[in-house]
Amino acid sequence: MIENEGEEKGVMEFIQLIQSNWDEILMMTWEHIQLVGLSVCVAILIGVPFGIYISQHETLSNLVLSVAGILMTIPSIALFGIMIPIFSIINQGIGFLPAFVALVLYSQLPIIRNTFIAVKNVDPNMRDAAIGMGMTTWQRLIKVEIPITLPVIMAGIRTAIVLTIGIGAIAAYIGAGGLGEYIQTGISTSYKAMVQVGAVSVSLMAITIDYLLGRLQKRISPKTAHSK
Repeated sequence: MIENEGEEKGVMEFIQLIQSNWDEILMMTWEHIQLVGLSVCVAILIGVPFGIYISQHETLSNLVLSVAGILMTIPSIALFGIMIPIFSIINQGIGFLPAFVALVLYSQLPIIRNTFIAVKNVDPNMRDAAIGMGMTTWQRLIKVEIPITLPVIMAGIRTAIVLTIGIGAIAAYIGAGGLGEYIQTGISTSYKAMVQVGAVSVSLMAITIDYLLGRLQKRISPKTAHSK
């Protein structure tokens, strides 16, 4: 009986906290989306061309994928800690910039790896046919290889986004803002409901964005399958 009352009290606290801080939660959600969105956009601009490039250079690909894999093994809080003294040189030791750079680095492996694998697995006959038609390297990439590999590249981007949404919550510990502030404050003040609101909000964001990207990926896949 006492346990049930405690659970009901916890649920009521959770709901009341959301109702009384709705505007603040929306603001933190927008901060989180900005941090993750900008980080992943830059990671795509770096990772996709890099993945295409190393697909043509086998020896370089092993080195790049190994380095990206090592970065993924570094705990996020430790990587954020490494960023602090580096960016303190330009008086940006805490805040958006070090968190942004760390998230860009974390996003690289799934994007580069999926792009590399996708381009490497393009049917050689299709590539030869494009060359036989007189296409340049860029024309072949844009008109043949990228459309075919887009679903696999998109899968890597989905993984990167979901990953950075979760890691972005930890960025609150270095003053980057976002929904992680609720988790950080709740832990430091032993306010269980605040931790739950932060954690649930981050989870809902990750699930929603992954679902939307999944729908987009399905819309892309039939077109490429049909073009084959």
